[in-house]
Amino acid sequence: MASISFRGLAKHFGEVVAVQDFTLDVPDGELLVLVGPSGCGKTTTLRMLAGLEAPTAGEIWLGETEIARLPARERNIAMVFQNYALYPHMSVAENVGFALRLAGVKRDEVARRVMTAAEMMGIGGLLERRPRELSGGQRQRVAVCRAIVRDPQAFLFDEPLSNLDAKLRMSARAEIRRLQQRLGVTTVYVTHDQVEAMTLADRMVVMHDGCIQQVGSPLDIYARPANTFVAGFIGSPPLNLLPVSVSGMLRLPQLLPSLGSEVATIGIRPESISLRASDLRRPLHFSAQLELVEALGAESLLHLRLGEWPLLARVPGTVTVSAGDELTLAMDGSSLCFFGHDGKLIDDSDTMPTHPSEPKP
Repeated sequence: MASISFRGLAKHFGEVVAVQDFTLDVPDGELLVLVGPSGCGKTTTLRMLAGLEAPTAGEIWLGETEIARLPARERNIAMVFQNYALYPHMSVAENVGFALRLAGVKRDEVARRVMTAAEMMGIGGLLERRPRELSGGQRQRVAVCRAIVRDPQAFLFDEPLSNLDAKLRMSARAEIRRLQQRLGVTTVYVTHDQVEAMTLADRMVVMHDGCIQQVGSPLDIYARPANTFVAGFIGSPPLNLLPVSVSGMLRLPQLLPSLGSEVATIGIRPESISLRASDLRRPLHFSAQLELVEALGAESLLHLRLGEWPLLARVPGTVTVSAGDELTLAMDGSSLCFFGHDGKLIDDSDTMPTHPSEPKP
């Protein structure tokens, strides 16, 4: 096991800057998730760590060794690819043990380690099958087994669940998390799925346009997004972002003077909006037009219109409302986020009133 450190890492493809000034420390045993939209640089960063791309600048340290210019075969790192990269002509056992055989490990030891990994992943009965005889979930487990048997210093995962259906993704996420906790191996995991990132990560790195936007625990990033990009990306559904001009309709004027004129955007979590003020700690009331109800069973998503601006609320599935209704709603004043003209979060911890007054009817 080993820590990982990135120092000023950058990657250019001609005039295109894929990654720039990526600097981060990953402690030994941590599961770090790189998350962001397609093209943000997360997979390129992972490939540079794996040795599949040469960095344009910067350093990568694996423990006490600088590895940025080492060939991939000399890095004690195991990678699970998006398409699993299994050899179709080999059995499961042969796929799992392939790297060990290349390394000259004795046949008996290869068989022992293959069986141990297969039993750990619940595929001990599939060792004689070919990849074409396996389901997507089974192939994913084989790819993880192949990584485990190498006893690497670090695991790398490049969107390994993207080919699975929703139910399998949920169970596979739990399996990967349990496995990483059991083995304690430093792990870097790439995904564009922010739900996957939230459920797996010890820490998350949110990336955009090749740059780190925010680093922190999933709950910290969810509660205090560093800027409007993070706010609009993290969360399902994400934060409502509204211009400060709607503050009158939201009845927020009593909050804004203490923050000054730098506020440009107001952020409201969908779950911080309720039809019952008694559900909230610090309710602030407003009215909005209901345009659409998405009934999801345990909860419903209300698509609202606040003047010309769309607004999304997450409420219990038992509510009975209909499109076209004019609703009186309440929002939790303590959960609001304020962003400046530069898109960055304004620290309002010292300026938010303890008990904002409710407007008179």
